[in-house]
Amino acid sequence: MLHRFAAFAALPLFLLACSPQGSAEALATDAAEATPAVHPESGLEVVPLTVTSGEKVHKFRVEIAATPEQQRQGLMFRAELPPDEGMIFPYATPQPLGFWMKNTPLPLDIIFIGADGRILNIAANTTPYSLESVYSVGLATLVFEIPGGRAAELGIEPGDLVEY
Repeated sequence: MLHRFAAFAALPLFLLACSPQGSAEALATDAAEATPAVHPESGLEVVPLTVTSGEKVHKFRVEIAATPEQQRQGLMFRAELPPDEGMIFPYATPQPLGFWMKNTPLPLDIIFIGADGRILNIAANTTPYSLESVYSVGLATLVFEIPGGRAAELGIEPGDLVEY
């Protein structure tokens, strides 16, 4: 009976000795990479997005407005948007899409993207606070908003590939 107890008591030490070694810092880094980033103002998940435009690849960090409520809110009331940040609005079904600038104080480039990940059209430098909608020129599954004028500055245009 004592032998069984001793073997059982030694099991945790054996398992500890066999576990992979790693510093607390490395474990913390792994945990941070596994946890999605969250935007401090909106609370939305932030992911990397790339636009491949010819030989150039442009990198952005974007908030995902995934739910209807998040999509209604969008970038309303946002006072600033850094040049390499934006927001995406994914849709499960390809459809004609229209967006407006209600309660949005910043001019935006509103980029409509098809199911193949290619840019359909860009509504450039939209007018802040405008209630006039801008529309996709085809069936879109994703809308990508960035600071107004940024698409032209980077040479982003219809046909470019968007991936996130």
